[in-house]
Amino acid sequence: MTSQLLSDIPLLRGPVPLSHLIIRSFLFEGDKAVDATCGNGHDTLLLTELAGSTGHVWGFDIQEEAIAETGRRVSDAGLTGRVTLIHAGHEEMEQHVNGPVKAVLFNLGYLPGSDHQVITRPETTGIALDQSLKLLAPSGIVMVSVYPGHGGGACERRIVDGWAARLEPQEYHSWRMGQVNVMSDAPYCILVQKTA
Repeated sequence: MTSQLLSDIPLLRGPVPLSHLIIRSFLFEGDKAVDATCGNGHDTLLLTELAGSTGHVWGFDIQEEAIAETGRRVSDAGLTGRVTLIHAGHEEMEQHVNGPVKAVLFNLGYLPGSDHQVITRPETTGIALDQSLKLLAPSGIVMVSVYPGHGGGACERRIVDGWAARLEPQEYHSWRMGQVNVMSDAPYCILVQKTA
């Protein structure tokens, strides 16, 4: 294989590269999507690129610095008009998003490089997960990157896993994906697809 081909193959270390690989199979030109946790803006930018010039993305974060960094990243890419950034928690998603949407992406935990005490909370994450299903289009997906290893992460893991396990199998396909050659509290992905 040439070095160019090798550089195009993503390294699937952790849940984020896996979620990005999967999201590329579900989100296309003209679709709508939600980044429930903007963070540094990488997920928002990917969703915006995939949704194209006729699609739209809503991004949420409770931290001003996350909204500012995401806005800068989207602006630098020339995609500002395709994104609505909302300085609010993801539990307010239903108030701001004009659905249906094809994808909702959650990257739980804390903002990398920021205060590790400011984290997503199980109680608000549970509300946001329920709201994401109400906004989801048929065959759309909710993708959650879960980080059980940080303070508060174990409780959030129980909320997310329980939520995904309780969904009606005739209405939703729930998947849990993670590396098996890592510590038991390593990050992983939950994928839920709406069937109709």
